[in-house]
Amino acid sequence: MNDLVPLAAHVPALVQAAGERAQTRFWEFFVSNIRNPHTRRAYGRSIAEFLAWCERHGLASIIDVEPLHVGTYLEAVTRSHSAPTAKQKLAAIRMLFDWLVTGQIVPTNPAASVRGPKLSSKSARRPSSIRRRRGRCSTALT
Repeated sequence: MNDLVPLAAHVPALVQAAGERAQTRFWEFFVSNIRNPHTRRAYGRSIAEFLAWCERHGLASIIDVEPLHVGTYLEAVTRSHSAPTAKQKLAAIRMLFDWLVTGQIVPTNPAASVRGPKLSSKSARRPSSIRRRRGRCSTALT
């Protein structure tokens, strides 16, 4: 292990429980895979929250995470956060597990099959706003 960075001090307990290779891969995910510092910070928060949730729900290692855990967590997030926030958290989890799969830390990505919440689009709100405008226009013309 490289003595320049004490990896155990920077990784959650679930990752530490998966071993030294998992710790290194976890650290590399943030350092070499995410270049934008704002994205790195946001993904770091999202992943830390998810892993803390996993610990509170009895998971011993990141290797134990299954689609059921990711889906249940995301369901809880959608109750307290907006849909875009929930989708961003899911994207961070998916990206981390993709990185762990390619590094052969976990066999499959447990977040890959989890669907995020639907975003409301402007087009869905558009007809009612058009009707209101039309109503104002027709009254103004008469």
